[in-house]
Amino acid sequence: MKVTEKGIEQDKSAFEKASIALPLYSVSEVRRKTFEHPVWVHMGAGNIYHAFIASVQQELLNRNLSDRGIVTLSIRSGETREKIEKPHDNLVLGVTLLPDSSTKMQVIASTVCDLLLNGEDKADESLAKAMFCDKSLQLMSFTITEKGYSLKGIDGSFNSVVLEDFKNGPEHAKHGMSITCALLYARYLAGKYPISLVSMDNCSNNGTILQRSVVTVAEKWVENGFCEKGFLDYLSDENTVAFPCSMIDKITPRPDPDIEKMLKDLGVEDMESIKTSKGTYIAPFVNAEKPQYLVIEDRFPNGRPPLEKAGVLFTTKKGVEQCERMKVTTCLNPLHTALAVYGCVLGYKKIADEMDDKELVALVKKLGYDEGLKVVEDPKILNPETFLSEVIEQRLVNRALPDTPQRIATDTSQKVPVRFGETLKSYIRLGLDTSKLIALPLAIAGWLRYLLGVDDNGKEFVLSDDPQLETLRKYLEGVTLGSDADISVKVRPILSNKVIFGVDLYEAGVGEKIEKLFREEISSVGAVRNTLKKYLG
Repeated sequence: MKVTEKGIEQDKSAFEKASIALPLYSVSEVRRKTFEHPVWVHMGAGNIYHAFIASVQQELLNRNLSDRGIVTLSIRSGETREKIEKPHDNLVLGVTLLPDSSTKMQVIASTVCDLLLNGEDKADESLAKAMFCDKSLQLMSFTITEKGYSLKGIDGSFNSVVLEDFKNGPEHAKHGMSITCALLYARYLAGKYPISLVSMDNCSNNGTILQRSVVTVAEKWVENGFCEKGFLDYLSDENTVAFPCSMIDKITPRPDPDIEKMLKDLGVEDMESIKTSKGTYIAPFVNAEKPQYLVIEDRFPNGRPPLEKAGVLFTTKKGVEQCERMKVTTCLNPLHTALAVYGCVLGYKKIADEMDDKELVALVKKLGYDEGLKVVEDPKILNPETFLSEVIEQRLVNRALPDTPQRIATDTSQKVPVRFGETLKSYIRLGLDTSKLIALPLAIAGWLRYLLGVDDNGKEFVLSDDPQLETLRKYLEGVTLGSDADISVKVRPILSNKVIFGVDLYEAGVGEKIEKLFREEISSVGAVRNTLKKYLG
């Protein structure tokens, strides 16, 4: 069996025998109509796009609720297109990893083509521009990671590519935001047609961030004489160009070798994953968990596909913000971080294996149900307790997901202000007693213990990357198992740092408790386990 347009036509019975669902629509007809009058383009076709966004449109196509596919835009290397997309006619094999270790598979054909916009393919650039000049286009979505929207470096100055774009104008745009702005300028010139630009990246106020970057480029082009001022008026009018915010949630790990082998054993050809020149892994298949959430602020001046019929939730900007806060500050991300740091210290290699650990299960349940839900603002369209229960009972326990505590422990210093600091701020704002918290202080104490780089058996382990790792470990120099160092002196610069946690943990009423827990966890070999049993047993 080949996952190609010809292959799925010729080998229908073989795919059916392998329990791989095929598209219920004419792929060629959808592609024809999409090229005639496109509705949706997407920048950044990675795993989350193929596993989630493309599958949403596939469902609409399967149910005859849409007759157009999605055109993807690539702004960097054409490596993925040449090695994966072209050999498979833009088809992708989606593999859903279920908690009982079974799988559900389908060939996803909703991606019509991928256009390369890095200056190497003039035909693709002309086609993309023509699509933006078509009134039928309703939305452009993005999954390019948070850094994809950034125009500036860490020193606060515009990076060199962006400065070149400012100087060279729309016809020679190179940065993703400049390319987006150039396409919008073509649409403006064609008739000032309305459109929505939807960031689907996992960052707060993503729509606002996207808008700010696009408008900044436009301002520079107006200033340098490439565009007229009316273009800025067009971008600033939400009745013509809208930048709705969104919240997305779905775990889509890198291609799993076990899934690759399973597909090969089923007779699916050419499913090998490839390591790119940048060190990432790509494959003609994408593996992901079943639960998925996409919540979007409902602002679409040119209309939109009926995505709500495929499970997408639409609400106000406030509703999106509430859903995001529910996820990242109480019901998912804090649990992940707690499991990550303790998983590393206790020698676990998979998150799912930690969910067989009595004390760690008690930790995340207490962190979520007892301490987190007290400060959740109910977004109404998602029930917080139901969401949390799904996280604990279905998602974290999913053994088919190859997710590791070591991966999740990456950049923890950048995560704790949101995952723990925001909960403490909510407790203070609502007048709740922080002295009764135990799971949250344990999670932070566990992070300090993790930073020593020594597991509960006294053996060293490799710490995950973190931009603050060197600084944090300097504070803890001299702290060892059984150490008689003055722990308060060592950890106070960390726990009182409002940049790290968003609050001074001593002022928040938990600093001394965290010191005490950390002191207990470094008292001897096995002390981490004993401490968890003491407070959670």
